[in-house]
Amino acid sequence: MTFELPFPHQNLIFSKNQIKPTSKMMFSTWVFKILIIFLVCVFGSQAQICSQVDRAALLGFKARILTDTTGILSSWTGKDCCGGGWEGIQCDGTGRVTQVYLQRSFDQDSAGYMKGTLSPTLGDLKFLEILVVSGMKRLSGTIPSSFSGLLRLTQLGLEDNSLQGTIPSSLGQLPLLQSLSLSGNHLTGPIPPTFGKLNNLLQLNLARNSLSGPLPLSLGNPARLQYLDLSYNMLSGPIPVVLGRYSNIKFLDLSNNQFSGPIPNSLCNLHKLQDLSLSNNKLTGQLPPEIGRLASLATLSLSSNRLAGQIPTSVSQLHNLWNLNLSKNALSDPLPNDALFKGVPSLLSIDLSYNKFNLGTIPKWITSRQLSVVNLAGCNLKGLLPIFTKPNSLISVDLSDNHFTGGISTLFQRLTSLQKVKLSNNQLRGNLSQITIPNGLAVLDLHSNQLSGSLTGLLRSAGGFLETVDLSNNRITGSVPSTISKLVRLTTLDVSRNYITGTIPPSLGSLSKLRWLDISVNSIGGKIPTSLLVVRQLRHANFRGNKLCGEIPQGRPLNIFPAAAYAHNLCLCGKPLPPCKRF
Repeated sequence: MTFELPFPHQNLIFSKNQIKPTSKMMFSTWVFKILIIFLVCVFGSQAQICSQVDRAALLGFKARILTDTTGILSSWTGKDCCGGGWEGIQCDGTGRVTQVYLQRSFDQDSAGYMKGTLSPTLGDLKFLEILVVSGMKRLSGTIPSSFSGLLRLTQLGLEDNSLQGTIPSSLGQLPLLQSLSLSGNHLTGPIPPTFGKLNNLLQLNLARNSLSGPLPLSLGNPARLQYLDLSYNMLSGPIPVVLGRYSNIKFLDLSNNQFSGPIPNSLCNLHKLQDLSLSNNKLTGQLPPEIGRLASLATLSLSSNRLAGQIPTSVSQLHNLWNLNLSKNALSDPLPNDALFKGVPSLLSIDLSYNKFNLGTIPKWITSRQLSVVNLAGCNLKGLLPIFTKPNSLISVDLSDNHFTGGISTLFQRLTSLQKVKLSNNQLRGNLSQITIPNGLAVLDLHSNQLSGSLTGLLRSAGGFLETVDLSNNRITGSVPSTISKLVRLTTLDVSRNYITGTIPPSLGSLSKLRWLDISVNSIGGKIPTSLLVVRQLRHANFRGNKLCGEIPQGRPLNIFPAAAYAHNLCLCGKPLPPCKRF
């Protein structure tokens, strides 16, 4: 009798009589090793099959989803949720679910969503470390309080759904939680004070909800929190002074709320802070004079508040600052001088619009720098348009609501990289045919000036990037050219209050992305072309005050506009105006 055993590097054949005591011991050792490998393979694979408790919890979630156009839950079949076939599910070696990761990017045009509610059974996943159900749009209902039992949870993400109700205070009982995001829902009520117990929290994002009340004095561990976004809510009261104790915070966004009172000086202690946004609140007082101590600050946005006084000279110490937005406040002269702003070498974008500045001319530290965005609307600027000595870097310029005179052709000749330009509400003159539009320009706003000429010459040089054209309230003549159909990205066209004649070109109907059309108060005749019925995205149209005649094309979108949009023409008729007379 012989035994043949396959080993990695050799085949050994033993005769029964040849096996000696020593050989028998070696043979037993090999048999034992093979048996161990066999048991590990058999029982190890069985251990991967998911816990029936966890499987039931996941199926409880699936049962609450009435519609799933993402297709994710169609993979949740069979007895083993840990075998890799259940999309978004991961397990540990013992068959317990550790991750539920169901994420879709939030896109209004995307068809993927889940309609239903969050099941409390998810709270039975006691080994869960990551729970993400985001971007599902129609996932509504409340956040189950049972989630407080997920004591191993490190990440909870429920953003970009339609969740309602208040935030359960019991979420503050999750001892290992590092990241909490509930942004982009319809949550109401206050931020639970229990969030102060989340000692391991690194990131907190509650943006884009309807949360109200004051900001809790404690949000996690001041020594650990690095990211805090509470923007686009209805939070009120003062900004707590204790925020200055969050020594490791890098991102702080409290914008678009109702915070009032001064900006605490304590915020200037946040030496690691890189992004600070307090825009669109009701903040008063002056900018903290110690603001220059924010050595790491890269972006500073304090726009749309009620801040007064001067810009502190300490801004010259913000060596890493590249984006400064102080627009729509009550800040006053003088600006820091040229020498001081040499201390801000990284500056690329500046917005000082709509304050109480009386600048007269644009400071040299703006016109001589290699900037990409310059917004100085409503700053009482006068004279000719400025000459930027490093024009190739500029992609956006807003000099609206000032007192500029002269022509504009030179500005466009030099700023060849422009993507957005606003020069509205000045006293600028010139012929449109003398303007060469930069190839990459997307926004052209020249309304309320004294510009003349025709649209034909201007649009001849336009590239295919134009999305917004506002030339209203000028002295433009000629007709709307049929070549306007080449502007395939156009969403806004406003040429109202000019001296335009001719007819509405049928080619206008090929602009499928057009949402805003205003040709009112001109001398345009003929009929409204039926081709406009094809422009399904049109949300605003105004044909008032022209010489149009004939029946208004019947159907959407033209029948959704009020009668005022068609009033004061020669002989327009049909809904929403009186019926046409039949002879």
